Amino acid sequence: MAQATIKLNEVPAKIRRSRSFRNALINPEKFHTSQIKFYIILAPLVIFMGLPIVFIFFNAFKPLDELLLFPPRFTTQRPTFDNFILLFRIADRGSQPASIYLFNTIWVAISTILSTITISVCAGYVLSKREFRGRELLFKINQISMMFVPIAVVIPRYLVIANLGLLDTPLVHILPMLAMPVGLFLVKQFIDQIPDALVEAARIDGASDYYIVWKIITPLVKPALSTLFILSFQLVWTHTDTSAMFVEREALRTFAFFAGNLVERSLGSLAGMGIAAAAGLFMFIPNFIVFIILQSGVMNTMAHSGIK
Repeated sequence: MAQATIKLNEVPAKIRRSRSFRNALINPEKFHTSQIKFYIILAPLVIFMGLPIVFIFFNAFKPLDELLLFPPRFTTQRPTFDNFILLFRIADRGSQPASIYLFNTIWVAISTILSTITISVCAGYVLSKREFRGRELLFKINQISMMFVPIAVVIPRYLVIANLGLLDTPLVHILPMLAMPVGLFLVKQFIDQIPDALVEAARIDGASDYYIVWKIITPLVKPALSTLFILSFQLVWTHTDTSAMFVEREALRTFAFFAGNLVERSLGSLAGMGIAAAAGLFMFIPNFIVFIILQSGVMNTMAHSGIK
């Protein structure tokens, strides 16, 4: 027993503070030679999965003669901005300049993301921490709604929007996007992990539900909100159905719809290949940046959203 005590005292403090010796040795805080085998396996996978991203960047800056090469060349020898210049030059010749479509996309994205996060946090709190009749039924309906693909509810959605008088209005871009069952599910699963005693203590101190949601719940579910932010942004930034089915005025349409139509109209010409490459990169970069910034929250959400 004395020898065991001595050996325990000889263990570094960082390892003693960990949950177990085994976990500490398997996951060292600094580089260790035992990690080389993981790098050998993971490095080729990372390179292979990163090749499409690199190709998108190179393809957008290729001149027309390199785009027409067969077999296609992965990199470019003479990078150029002509594809982007042509994209916006053709855009400015239309009934609306490209800046209008970009402005519409930006304000729709900001409004939708903030509204979706607010609704998901409030609804997740109510479904998780408040007792009322029909709570379980409402959550089951939310789970069932995740099995329906968007194309399956196009007609009911159109009828609802038409009866509400939202056709060809700015709100038609935002209101139909607020219902995100996946986001509500993730947020509720995170809130379920918050001890009920913490919420009850806040209520005893006189805190209202609004105070509890914004001052206690929201800071504790930031990983889930990061994931919800990414999902909402990706959905809104690349969404074209609303502009195609519910909007007639060109001034209300988004850049994703405009770029898609422009590429389709231009693909009959050789210049359409360059426009398609530039538009693809333009739509990809914001999603990529948002994911890189918030990816740590996504990893935490995937690790903890199903743990009770």
